[in-house]
Amino acid sequence: MATPDFIRAIRASAGHQLLWLPGVSAVVFDDDGRILLGQRSDNHKWALISGIPDPGEQPAACAVREVYEETAVHVEVERIVMVRAGDEVNFPNGDVCQFMDITLRCRAVGGEARVNDDESLQVGWFDVDALPKLNDYALVRIKQALVDAPTWFEPMTSA
Repeated sequence: MATPDFIRAIRASAGHQLLWLPGVSAVVFDDDGRILLGQRSDNHKWALISGIPDPGEQPAACAVREVYEETAVHVEVERIVMVRAGDEVNFPNGDVCQFMDITLRCRAVGGEARVNDDESLQVGWFDVDALPKLNDYALVRIKQALVDAPTWFEPMTSA
């Protein structure tokens, strides 16, 4: 994931310390029910398309922008699938981040899937029953996007 300029500016004074950041993930379906995935250039793993909203950018607008920037596919956002705080992420350069991820179900409305920037090695459409190896969190988000259910969030624990 390319680091946005505003985060580079924060890092200049904050160093490598933990940054709490918004994140948006898109579970994109085509008319055949296939899911759009990208093979990340940083770790070579297949993943949902995701990104960091620019300051003031709405989550849906971020999803539309990120999907197009990374895959050349135009999407419409249908609904919020889940909201979840992720685990800390330690990057090879020493930076530490934690993301509040908003996962959105999206529908492809145009474009042809292709690598459209340097964040992906490959992009492609996959049948739900023939997905490449994905991490557990991606699988949970896909599962939630497949069901017609209210937005998922971590229940509060009793105090």
